[in-house]
Amino acid sequence: MAFWWPLLVLAAAYALCRVLLLLIPPTVPSMEVDASDVLEEVNQNKEDSFIYIPRKGKAAQTDKVRCYEPATMKYLGYFPALTPDEVREHVAQASKAQKIWSKSSFKQRRQFLRILLKYILEHQDLICEISSRDTGKTMVDASLGEIMTTCEKITWLLDEGEKWLKPEYRACGRSMLHKRAKVEFYPLGVIGAIVSWNYPFHNVFNPMLAAVFSGNAAVIKVSEHASWSGCFYYRIIQAALLAVGAPDNLVHIITGFGETGQALVSSVDKIIFVGSPGVGRMIMQKASETLIPVTLELGGKDAFIVCEDVDLPNVVQVAVRAALQSSGQNCAGAERFYVHKDIYPTFVSRVVKIIKSISVGPPLSGRYDMGAICMIEHSERLQNLVNDALDKGAEIAGRGSFGNLGEDAVDQFFPPTVLVNVDHTMKIMQEEAFGPILPIMKFSSDEEVIQLANDSKYGLGCAVFSGDQKRAIKIASQLHCGVAAINDFASSYMCQSLPFGGVKDSGFGRFAGVEGLRACCLVKAVVEDRWWPYVKTMIPKPIQYPVSENGFAFQQLLVETLYGISVWDRLRSLVNLLKMISEQKATATRKKKPINRD
Repeated sequence: MAFWWPLLVLAAAYALCRVLLLLIPPTVPSMEVDASDVLEEVNQNKEDSFIYIPRKGKAAQTDKVRCYEPATMKYLGYFPALTPDEVREHVAQASKAQKIWSKSSFKQRRQFLRILLKYILEHQDLICEISSRDTGKTMVDASLGEIMTTCEKITWLLDEGEKWLKPEYRACGRSMLHKRAKVEFYPLGVIGAIVSWNYPFHNVFNPMLAAVFSGNAAVIKVSEHASWSGCFYYRIIQAALLAVGAPDNLVHIITGFGETGQALVSSVDKIIFVGSPGVGRMIMQKASETLIPVTLELGGKDAFIVCEDVDLPNVVQVAVRAALQSSGQNCAGAERFYVHKDIYPTFVSRVVKIIKSISVGPPLSGRYDMGAICMIEHSERLQNLVNDALDKGAEIAGRGSFGNLGEDAVDQFFPPTVLVNVDHTMKIMQEEAFGPILPIMKFSSDEEVIQLANDSKYGLGCAVFSGDQKRAIKIASQLHCGVAAINDFASSYMCQSLPFGGVKDSGFGRFAGVEGLRACCLVKAVVEDRWWPYVKTMIPKPIQYPVSENGFAFQQLLVETLYGISVWDRLRSLVNLLKMISEQKATATRKKKPINRD
């Protein structure tokens, strides 16, 4: 016992020191980012009128990306639509900077993350307000979808990022016992990203964080519907990179339309795209010209399944939040609701009660539960989906109410709407809506709801609720999608150790988690001698050139020795193999021995 006491004391002292070190806060400098031009009203001339009235129909692509607040139609300014040559210049600058950054230490990269995290925590209101102004979402939705997700990603990278980018040793197999096998991860170069408008802050930071932490540069094309916010968020990134002494031009934000995006795809070493399936196919086609890796996070039509044995009040609240995710723009939200027939009437009535209490209006001008629709004329498309359902037998069970919109509203608001008596012949159950519509369909059995949930061209995520967790897990395991939440919704994305992505028309590849981080890397398989220089690779004599007569027989015995079904089979083959080698050596010795002619 006396022998163990010193070891226990040392172990306790070590553990105590680790705890005390955790209590010492790291030294993280503050940084300043100029936000005066985004907080104050800018003087506007006659050409740039205060209220922006967009054209009906598809907007013409010009040399300018005009930005405005969806909720108020106030003009925010414009940014250049970059030409292909300008895009290639941005990528060339990033590539030059990346060669320097690839040699940076993980300590320097972690400090970059800490500085970003500190700024985000100290400026949550600013970040959320800018997101709200550019996309129409409420401050609460901006905090949930922009701030929390980004902070979670940063803290995961701080805690585990280096571990997953270090060499990973693997089993060497039976034939290579004298070797050591490992996987090494190297930066790819310049990571390109074309991101959507729904989460302007997180969609910029998400690919940038993974790219920069893994030693890459990043060139990100922001959506033409969220260029104003994206270009401000770029200032935050620049300031943090400057604070850690990173090379200039490591990260770029570019603006423009389709031509700009195509030029980016053809210039970078990997492309990440967040958007529609149609554009995703175009991205793949363009990427095939240079054979670069592609990650596609495309549309979704997530199923929200409610069994009859749930805690109904809680599930109803989660269902409404899931449907109205991101200010009714339904990005990463649930779009198909399947409720067991035994609780269907009660579930619908409770959802309708909440929906009718929701007020819609400019999110920064009052206390509203839901803001504006970001894209021009999208409310008309949403109404067409509702009308199609009504024509085929659905009914509106309830709708939210509008606040004081004023005379300047230009069809950019849509009330949350509950549809009942829906089925899969209706477009609302098949097409991605991207809007605050809750189509609720009843089911009778687990087998039926599994079939209904899988009856979709999309396969991004699902949520399954049941009082019996094993039942919920069993249902979710049979749904063809990339993300599943059990008795919750979208919780998997808050676990940033997990990969995120879908199947079918929802795309392929993953970002977030270990898989997403390593997807920004050149993955290199390496084999080296375990006991160098004492044990080296030698080609066995029977299969050296010129190959001996029994070369194939030797090879057969070698295979049986290594991979025989039983231990006895392998031992028997080993004995025969050694016997063959011994006989071959004896023969060679006799041939070399001189003949005595006496």
